[in-house]
Amino acid sequence: MSVNTSHHAATHRRRETVPPSDAGGGPHKPKQAIARIRRIWQTFGPGLVTGASDDDPSGIATYSQVGAQFGYGMLWTMVISYPLMAAIQEICARVGRVTGCGISGNLRRHYPRWLLQFVIVLVLLANIFNLGADIGAMGASAQLIFPTRTWIFILLSGLVSVYLQVRVPYDRYVKYLKWLTLSLFAYVAAAFFTHISWTGVLRATFLPKLIWSKAYFTGLVAVLGTTISPYLFFWQASQEVEEVRKNRGEKALKRAPVQARTQLGRIRVDTFFGMALSNVVAFFIILTAAATLHSQGINNVGTAAEAAQALRPLGGRLATGLFVCGIIGTGLLAIPVLAGSAGYALGEACKWPSSLARKPDQAPGFYVTITVSTIAGIALNFWHIDPIKALFWAAVLNGVLAAPLMAVIMLMASSRKVMDKFAIPASLRIFGWAATAVMFLAAIGVFVTAS
Repeated sequence: MSVNTSHHAATHRRRETVPPSDAGGGPHKPKQAIARIRRIWQTFGPGLVTGASDDDPSGIATYSQVGAQFGYGMLWTMVISYPLMAAIQEICARVGRVTGCGISGNLRRHYPRWLLQFVIVLVLLANIFNLGADIGAMGASAQLIFPTRTWIFILLSGLVSVYLQVRVPYDRYVKYLKWLTLSLFAYVAAAFFTHISWTGVLRATFLPKLIWSKAYFTGLVAVLGTTISPYLFFWQASQEVEEVRKNRGEKALKRAPVQARTQLGRIRVDTFFGMALSNVVAFFIILTAAATLHSQGINNVGTAAEAAQALRPLGGRLATGLFVCGIIGTGLLAIPVLAGSAGYALGEACKWPSSLARKPDQAPGFYVTITVSTIAGIALNFWHIDPIKALFWAAVLNGVLAAPLMAVIMLMASSRKVMDKFAIPASLRIFGWAATAVMFLAAIGVFVTAS
């Protein structure tokens, strides 16, 4: 009895010491919730940025084009591409975190020189062409609001991007750009402001029909190429290396295996969330273009103005503004990723200091590569290339070049010589090789249907 009495007395004293606001779940609850959300948000890093940059102007143009051309017929690609894309990006992230080296650095250490040179040439070609297409699209889109000569906006977009990459720390730069990319969710909202056959959407999403034609397979390669892009492989691996460098106490997992459980778990959550975000937005861009452009008989998106029409059901007169914000926001986010991945690829291959955390005088070769790649992309636009077509063909080029690069990365990530005891598990090997096979087959399909 005395024990129970003392227990109740102690309980009563504890209740009295609790502030009234806490006892009732009062004003401190929102603060705790915000703090919890902030902690969760901080766990997202390279995977989230990679996913956001994947919906670049090339992606918007490609998804709009296939939605206009094939209606709901390409929606199924987002269901298929998500696990494949998430797997290959997680594999790339693991390579960086385990070895403390990016893709090029590991190729230089463990593989023949000719293979390293082959990979570097592929990455630089794809990235420069993609940079040119993205910068051209930003210029053409800006012209919709500020009517003047397109080349002025192209030059301005490119030079501003170079300046921001060289002068502004990327972690600060990207914080602001993420807000601009939120305009992409206008495509999600617009889908609910127009007539959509949701039965048809479900059927097309989960019961796909392949069309044996060059146009269909070219569109398929473009969708896969803008979703599973070579520059993203190099970027995410190198960003994991950056994370090791900037966070005190963290080391490459080969040197600090005790950190493996925490870091590999974080990589999986970060990557799966980032890629899910990318694929959801892509799904709705295709859906919105199908429900608006395709239903109106617009089967070919030839200009930025035509692509902007997809947002008209939601934005009305603001549709053009929403589209321009999306293109410029994703362009400003994607250009540093494209140019940065080129810098990491060449810099690690040449043993240069390569880090966005360094100042230009501390990593001259790295920043020269970024600058020259971006300027080369600007120069491509003065060859009178149609910006919307260039975006689509940039995605096709990425799709064709991705497969051999993925095969190299899969061999690297499965090698105990490279990864020690952290060679990727069977589940990732299955999905990684499946993604590689899908990219090979889609690329082969383009050439077979063309003959």
